[in-house]
Amino acid sequence: MSARPANILWIVTTQWRAAALGRAGDPNARTPHLDELAAESVNCTQAVTPHPFGPFARAAMLTGVPSPENGVRDYFDPLPVTARTVAHDLNDRGYATAFFGKWHLGRRDPAAPLVGGAHAKTVVPPEARGGFGLWEGFESGFLLNDPWLQGTRLPAPVQVKGYQSDVLCERAGDWMAETLLRSSNCAGQARKPGKWFCVVSLEAPHPPYEALAAGVLARDPGAVVLAANVPRGGEAEVRARKELAGYYAHLEATDRAIGRLLAAARREDPVVVFTSVHGDMHGAHGLFRKGWPHEESVRVPLLVRVPGVAARREDAAVSLVELAGMTAAWAEGGIERGALGITRPPYARISMPSVVALPYQCDRVWRGVRTKTRKLVLNADGSPWLFFDLEQDPLEMKNLAGEPARSGEMAELGRWV
Repeated sequence: MSARPANILWIVTTQWRAAALGRAGDPNARTPHLDELAAESVNCTQAVTPHPFGPFARAAMLTGVPSPENGVRDYFDPLPVTARTVAHDLNDRGYATAFFGKWHLGRRDPAAPLVGGAHAKTVVPPEARGGFGLWEGFESGFLLNDPWLQGTRLPAPVQVKGYQSDVLCERAGDWMAETLLRSSNCAGQARKPGKWFCVVSLEAPHPPYEALAAGVLARDPGAVVLAANVPRGGEAEVRARKELAGYYAHLEATDRAIGRLLAAARREDPVVVFTSVHGDMHGAHGLFRKGWPHEESVRVPLLVRVPGVAARREDAAVSLVELAGMTAAWAEGGIERGALGITRPPYARISMPSVVALPYQCDRVWRGVRTKTRKLVLNADGSPWLFFDLEQDPLEMKNLAGEPARSGEMAELGRWV
């Protein structure tokens, strides 16, 4: 067991599906830098988001408490200023803490357009920044180019030219270098020399998929390889091909930005986490966007590179709600070889605490549980909605919830929901 506290870097994307990596076998994905990271990491192949929608997932990931218990029940709910986050925990352990990028947990105007400057320039006050010593980002706005930034060093929003992933990764890399020269964090607290925790929160590859992607051209829609669970010959296929053509361009451009960030961070040998707050259906089962309990929406990449720990596959179910606990363990120096630092249950809970009234999103409240090989999803009243044997049916083509022969198995899993 290591006794050395680690520098820790979280790279958090938005709408990056677990399968959308070259190393995961996606023929459309050009992700050489993340493929290299995967080759050096504990690759959590069955990782899920606790809630497949941005604010709910972000609140759970930062606090280690699922929604709505953390105070975020509805899409426009801000994270309570009293909520304790992983940043508070690491501040107390003497770390310098920093956040760069998309926040999506502030108080914003529900009547304002979701895409554009209104939400991008919404000021997040210091008390609402989750306890990070340095905070430099934006509420939301989905501006993949020329983002508006505000925060500790930027009292008013300033538009920065460039591809958002490039801008944020470069600024985070510069901050890491600056911490080597500091003897205290931005709040003036004493800290362990050189120890830092940094979150880089990227909107890509979130829509608008047609946005420019730092010179990476959109794919030919007709050449995009679709999964078998995308219906063929109709509107769903046409739309899926069109949006995936842009989606994969943003994956490639963001992979390139992440590659530069990883190169800048490598000299300090941090624990590196790469993940996404949720995925996107992209036409699977004829559905689009997120909030749905299907794999394309809930399963996310989770790569964890830990100094001194050999690369391997971790095929047990893991939830992003566990990241805060893992991070605390790494900060304490409690890194066991081959382990993620905490003891975990053999399942991961998933849920949507409310219906988000936006086009194409899931139409109901639900809760469920996912293991390595099974997924059970219940309606709000506790009745079964979906049950899948993921081992035999990874594309979820056959819903087993109505089969009497499976009732005992569902009841057993239902104890964990």
